[in-house]
Amino acid sequence: MPGSRPETWTFLSNHGHVLLCLAMQPGIRVRDVADRVGITERAVLRILAELEAGGYVERQRAGRRTIYRVDLDRPMRHPVESTRPVRDLLEALADAWR
Repeated sequence: MPGSRPETWTFLSNHGHVLLCLAMQPGIRVRDVADRVGITERAVLRILAELEAGGYVERQRAGRRTIYRVDLDRPMRHPVESTRPVRDLLEALADAWR
């Protein structure tokens, strides 16, 4: 019966969910990303470090806050979609945020 048990997988990885949160709300707090994605703050910090190391995200301090900039023109990582920029994915999913 649909909806009777929790889903065990999703179409996007936690990396994709975190990236979407950052793109839609550049000043979002790590705590809020964790709540929205459904993972721990520690997991968000690990994903942020990986996204930053891969060149997908830059962090900039603004007083006590951190502002995130997503490089929308970087190609997606998997060979199947590597000819497309991250922008395409985020634009397709932007309505989910609102």
